[in-house]
Amino acid sequence: MAFLVVRAVPADDPRNPWFSWEYIRQNSDSIQAALTQHVQLTVLAIAIAAAIAIPLAIVASRVRWLAGPILSLSGVLYTIPSLALFALLGPLLGLTVRTALVGLVMYALLAIVRNALTGLRQVPAEVRDAARGMGYGPAQLLWRIDLPLALPGILTGLRIATVSTVALVTVTSIVSYGGFGMEILTGFNHDFYRPQIMFATLACVTLALTFDLLLVLLGKVLMPWSRRRRAT
Repeated sequence: MAFLVVRAVPADDPRNPWFSWEYIRQNSDSIQAALTQHVQLTVLAIAIAAAIAIPLAIVASRVRWLAGPILSLSGVLYTIPSLALFALLGPLLGLTVRTALVGLVMYALLAIVRNALTGLRQVPAEVRDAARGMGYGPAQLLWRIDLPLALPGILTGLRIATVSTVALVTVTSIVSYGGFGMEILTGFNHDFYRPQIMFATLACVTLALTFDLLLVLLGKVLMPWSRRRRAT
């Protein structure tokens, strides 16, 4: 992917303001490319992390002695410094999108696993007992009782992981796949070109807020009973 190459402008030059609509107008193509890459990396990372973390949370809720090791492992992965992690992954996997995704998925696991497990543990025992009394088997119990009632916790984990991932995507610029992070890095490398840095920073914040709002709306669609409960 080609990103903008900016001519060096001194930091105190009048042509180097903190924000410029002219910069946005002239560089709409590179901005669109950065936005597309940032969104794709975030969505893919969260989808893969959820596909791994939610089953792990289900296993941890069913087999109690596995809860500690699963949470500990995801916690250890989360504590690895991001720059160090991507610097290690780069030589192993190359400067590819796969390298960026592996790191992003590792960091997203903890929030999803922990909140999904909390949600599953908060399912009332009497509700599960009543479902068993009605003839629900393990699969029916999971899909009709446990997961729907644990959905608030799962969505909380997804919201936390998504917002964190939007921020972490900027760090993946170290492996040349950083979305708006590439724009920020380019701005710093060209004598602190402020319009590029400021716009990319504001774009990251806006993107994180947008994803969070979309997940809130998704929760309202998937959990209409929560709206009725607040209304009463």
